[in-house]
Amino acid sequence: MKEGFRQSMAWLHTWSGLLVGWVLFMIFAAGTATYFRQEITQWMQPEVLQAHAGPQAITHALNALRQKAPQASRWSIELPTPREPAVRIGWVEPPPPQAKNARGRFKTEFLDPATGAVLKTRETRGGEFFYRLHFDLHYMPAIWARWIVGFCAMFMLVAIVSGVITHKRIFKDFFTFRPRKNQRSWLDAHNATGVLALPFHLMITYSGLITLMTLYMPWGVMTAYQGDQKAFTAEVFPQTVVPKPIGQPGTLTAVEPLLAQAQARWGQPTGRVTVLNPLDASAVIEVQPIDERRISLNGPTMTFQGSSGALLSVRGDDAPAAATRGVLYGLHVARFAEPWLRALFFVSGLAGCAMVATGLLLWAVKERQKHAKQIRHGMPISFGLRLVDGLNIGAIAGLPIAIATYFWANRLLPLDLLERPQQEITCFFTAWGAATVFGLIWPKRTMWRLQLVLGAGLFMLLPLLNALTTDAHLGITLPAGYWALAGFDLTVLALGLALASAVWVLQRHGKHKAKASP
Repeated sequence: MKEGFRQSMAWLHTWSGLLVGWVLFMIFAAGTATYFRQEITQWMQPEVLQAHAGPQAITHALNALRQKAPQASRWSIELPTPREPAVRIGWVEPPPPQAKNARGRFKTEFLDPATGAVLKTRETRGGEFFYRLHFDLHYMPAIWARWIVGFCAMFMLVAIVSGVITHKRIFKDFFTFRPRKNQRSWLDAHNATGVLALPFHLMITYSGLITLMTLYMPWGVMTAYQGDQKAFTAEVFPQTVVPKPIGQPGTLTAVEPLLAQAQARWGQPTGRVTVLNPLDASAVIEVQPIDERRISLNGPTMTFQGSSGALLSVRGDDAPAAATRGVLYGLHVARFAEPWLRALFFVSGLAGCAMVATGLLLWAVKERQKHAKQIRHGMPISFGLRLVDGLNIGAIAGLPIAIATYFWANRLLPLDLLERPQQEITCFFTAWGAATVFGLIWPKRTMWRLQLVLGAGLFMLLPLLNALTTDAHLGITLPAGYWALAGFDLTVLALGLALASAVWVLQRHGKHKAKASP
């Protein structure tokens, strides 16, 4: 009975991982990049490097918004942080009068904190693209994408639990690796990468499901609130009610004393300022601390009257259920993490990518061994195995090509190109699609080598491309201590070397296998 249970878990582990493995690999890869999405955005907008810290950042931001968006109903200001040196201002541009029921377009600009000058940055989605991709999947309605991602995450959770049950010596096998043993080698690699960051894999999968729990399991909310989703949202995630403009012009009070009051209360600097009805007598000012100092994503908020600066309300003491969700959500996105901890999360995410990839390859190796006699006699392999081989190439070797292509497009596309951010994303999906098509057409070892070599070359040459196209290269960023930009160049170089080493191992294994053949 015990053996039968473990065999059932092995079957469940295999198929729960295989059926969604290719999507999971993309989710893990894009989600791992998200831990450094601000740094990625900085690299993709090297013009922001010109920003310098200044005490009048909030004053410059408000002056710029008065000039650029006097009719906007909401102003948004994100003050400089160690991870984003510039001031980011945003506002909703009202839709044209002829566009009925249309929403205004949200616009953003970067300002130099010291002078208030607009930083003319290239248009790009930057690291935000990877953040949205790992749960919105792009090119499809967000609600469908989140159901697909949730379905895959649930399968991932089942695969992790069943994998631990199946491998009764999993922790002992973590210290065992037998090279050149074909299936045994892949299983050892799968075990090692799985156990290396097992707590992280459990946390990231479960917390990812929690972030959208009301979408996947809405019945409790529907029962408790009689189907009133707005009432649930207002109680669990309270927000400042936007006051209706009274039609009388108003003057905003000085904001610096409000920031000082907030900092004295929280013991940390302000990260975000929102002004509602900014030039009306009913204006309201919201102040929130920076995200990097707390685990929970539910941050406190102080609300002030815009004209007098009187404190209206303080939010921050969440109910236990909301606080628990906020902590799990905060663990998932890790905005609180110091650079060393974020790097550990990044490495754990890469281990997750390796775990999914080795699991997919292990299935293909097992199936090929079952059909070894047919293959030796020149008989064609089954369609299913050929399909898995092709999808493995497209997902595992093709995705790095797509990611590197996205970065190359950022440096090579004309700065004045229409819809430039979308063109960068199009380059990403075009490269990924081409890699997958070639993998399906020719799912052979040679195609693995070609795509891994291409991915390695694209990554390793990125620092050189950066040096040829911008002034934010390693020769400047390293001496000046711009670690976000220097770290990006060094990381992509390391990723390129890792792909090149995979090519070397694949080449060496092929030669060893050829010598062993009679």
